[in-house]
Amino acid sequence: MAITWDPTDVPTIAAEDLAAPMRELVAKECGLIFLRGLTPEDARIVESCLRQRLGRDPSLELAVLMRFRALVEVFAYEPLLDLFLDHGFEMIGPAIEIAASMRLNKRWGFNPQYFYRGVSARLEGGDSGVYYVTRELLDAT
Repeated sequence: MAITWDPTDVPTIAAEDLAAPMRELVAKECGLIFLRGLTPEDARIVESCLRQRLGRDPSLELAVLMRFRALVEVFAYEPLLDLFLDHGFEMIGPAIEIAASMRLNKRWGFNPQYFYRGVSARLEGGDSGVYYVTRELLDAT
């Protein structure tokens, strides 16, 4: 099946599809990708998870993979990394939700300042709500 979208403007996806590889990485004790980046072993786990989950739709599988890689890469932005170190686990849900719907350009990735603002706003919205969003996303996959 051919890709029917412009790879310079990656389509939005369901947050649950983006949470699936994150859950798989956490289950295999490789969940520190925001701190250390995506290793080749991590990439194999992510690709295998997405192939099993979305293999029937290669176009969607590629969109999720591109968004997942951009999600990991955006954490090179120091304020985002500091936010992750301050909030830990509760930040995963909001970050996944934003990465699933925010505009993504293949060449430039996510806009780190907009990403930071979006995550910050969701974290300030309420502690218990953020925790449940994270749990629901990771459990739903």
